[in-house]
Amino acid sequence: YTVYILYSQKFHKHYTGFTSDLERRIEEHNLTATKGYTTRFRPWEILHTEYFQTRSEAILREKFFKTGVGRELIKKMIEEKFPLI
Repeated sequence: YTVYILYSQKFHKHYTGFTSDLERRIEEHNLTATKGYTTRFRPWEILHTEYFQTRSEAILREKFFKTGVGRELIKKMIEEKFPLI
């Protein structure tokens, strides 16, 4: 299982999720999905990924990224990868 964080440079938004098929899921976020949060802020690129043996481990990590501490960590990742000029 993969926990992933997507970032939209165009809209300065991020999205956190988990999946068992990252390639398919990214395609859904960027191309095939017709409704939902991520359809409004395309294009998305992968900011961060982490891999887990079990679904429950992935869910726990995804939930962490959605806490205040996790969101601060994501903010730092964005600032490192996309520094303001």
